[in-house]
Amino acid sequence: MRKYRWQAISLVLVAFMLGCNEFMVVGVISDIAHSLDVTVAAAGYLVTMFAIVYAISTPVITVLTNRFGRYSLLMTLMVIFLIGNTWSGFASNYWMFLASRLITAAVAGSIEAMIIVFANDIAPRNKRAMLISWIAAGFSVASVVGVPVGAAISAATSWHVTFHLISVLSLLTCLILGWLLPKNIQHVSGGIKDQLVLLTDRRIYLGAVLVLFSAATLYAYYTYIRPLLTTQLGFDLKTMTLMLSLLGVMDIIGNRLSGTIAGRSGVRTLPWFYLAQIALFLIMPVALSATWPGYTVLLVLMLIIPIINSPIQVHFLDVAEADYPQATAFASSLNAIFYNVGISLGSATAAGSLTHFGLGHLSWGSLVFAGIALVLTIMLNRAIAAHREENALEN
Repeated sequence: MRKYRWQAISLVLVAFMLGCNEFMVVGVISDIAHSLDVTVAAAGYLVTMFAIVYAISTPVITVLTNRFGRYSLLMTLMVIFLIGNTWSGFASNYWMFLASRLITAAVAGSIEAMIIVFANDIAPRNKRAMLISWIAAGFSVASVVGVPVGAAISAATSWHVTFHLISVLSLLTCLILGWLLPKNIQHVSGGIKDQLVLLTDRRIYLGAVLVLFSAATLYAYYTYIRPLLTTQLGFDLKTMTLMLSLLGVMDIIGNRLSGTIAGRSGVRTLPWFYLAQIALFLIMPVALSATWPGYTVLLVLMLIIPIINSPIQVHFLDVAEADYPQATAFASSLNAIFYNVGISLGSATAAGSLTHFGLGHLSWGSLVFAGIALVLTIMLNRAIAAHREENALEN
């Protein structure tokens, strides 16, 4: 049991490392632009390119490397990540930095998928959902702690130092994983077609699209969270940092609650949370006209939107283990893949809403996406129930 705890900590540490690498750029983007002699807008494309490569490479690498051992594959991906991140720290021009970021983006999603696979294999069944929720919380902690810390380090020294620190963390994580993780986990390998058949299952593709619209629901307003807090709600810049941190804490709590729900009722109770989101988005335009009512709505949303994370991840793994064991690793990557697609959709919608309706009415796009997610959740639960009935009749 003690060894399992250290293994669990190591997997959460990987999530924190990945989160720092992805999110710290946001906090130091102005410093990077100045140092590399490019515009802030050009530096901003680094974030977009990272997300695109992340979403495209994750399924490709995960599917093509399925025949390799889990341990050797994870360690290889970690070393590539370490090389890419270290290159970022030493990059002296924009194109070198972009290339290094694309290297880390190419393997980051597959690393995330692999730590989910290890969590699924090493955790006792009654603790699996909670460990997965802790891994999700690792990313949240990185955004809450890593971004401001990275910005502070960059301001005091250089943005290069933030990446050097991530490289040190990556190296330590590699050593810990090499020491603690089981090296001979058995798995069923399969070809590309054998794995992609997973996507033909109604329980899988409904869940994947649900993840997409859940992410879009969040980023249709959260993309402009800073102007929402300052321009719309009137917080000054110093107070805004605290308000952002509190939103991050609610996100962490939401991920922990997600693990509890996944271990008890799974996706069955998700419709109630989407109903709550719809109600909040309906009142959000009015609430945003006053500082504290508006901020309270944002806090509650940050608590309930992450609820989907663990139940849907466990759902993907359960379906794959029962009916598509050759696609377990691919199943573990679906959340990351479709979440990043959802971020793109939500961000684009936020830009359009801001242009046509204004900052105080960003919630209309989120309202539409939450409504679609509610319908998808109901359809998903019906698909699960229908499959269970079919199995019962066959037996």
